[in-house]
Amino acid sequence: MLIKVVLQPPVTIASRVMNPNACLRIFSALLSFFLVALATGCRGTTYAVKVDASAKSAALRPSTDGQSYKIRSKNPVLGEENLRYKEAAEYVKTALSGKGLFEAPNTEAADLIVELDYGVDAPRTKIETVSVPRYAQVGGGVRYKQVPVTDARGNTSLRTVAVYETPRTELVGFEEMPQRVTVYEKYLRITARENTLGVEGRPPPEIWRVQTSTEDESKDLRKYLPIIASAAADNIGRDTGKPTVIKVKDPSQVVDFIRRGMAAPAANASTVPAQPSKL
Repeated sequence: MLIKVVLQPPVTIASRVMNPNACLRIFSALLSFFLVALATGCRGTTYAVKVDASAKSAALRPSTDGQSYKIRSKNPVLGEENLRYKEAAEYVKTALSGKGLFEAPNTEAADLIVELDYGVDAPRTKIETVSVPRYAQVGGGVRYKQVPVTDARGNTSLRTVAVYETPRTELVGFEEMPQRVTVYEKYLRITARENTLGVEGRPPPEIWRVQTSTEDESKDLRKYLPIIASAAADNIGRDTGKPTVIKVKDPSQVVDFIRRGMAAPAANASTVPAQPSKL
């Protein structure tokens, strides 16, 4: 469950006045919140990525190390000349290289055919809990005071005058409220099959498959492709048994490895950096 702070217009609670201890507690809470937010921003953003991987049993599955492949688009609508497809394919090639696989010069020479699918699912709505600040107007009103007044003859006397004070708005606390938000799931699906002819219209046998996805209010697939590709990298050829949620931080070594791509590999680019931790 996500917790967000949403600022709203002040709510008038004319009769409520804060005491000094309450002010101190709220100030301390706000200070802690902003310090944590600042520290988190400096370290980067952490994303929750769902990983679902499957593979043949160890007895039947050949090692991925040293195998060759040719990559194809699983979705004919996307096309392999699409610029977004080329970018996604480059991330996947980098992930495969980190597991010891290499691209074959042609389809006939490849051990595997790697199918690539990616995209943004239709939006869906869910309920999140948000922390909403509550404000109150305190002070204000009219008070009277005496001021010295000097007349034309130089005589000084006291006169009572009205002083109008403007009320001030103060934070009096927070209230948790449900909020309906629209989220978009960004996904990447990588499937490896034997490079053989299908039988009776069925595709060749599947060797391994890995699907990664993350969801939030953003529809920016390009931003998220290297993040979800990095989550896929360490699960190529593995079997998670069930969907698992892991944490991926950006920037991080593993995301930078994927984002850097095949054009400028690191000195030890034959190995995928350490896998992000599970939630």
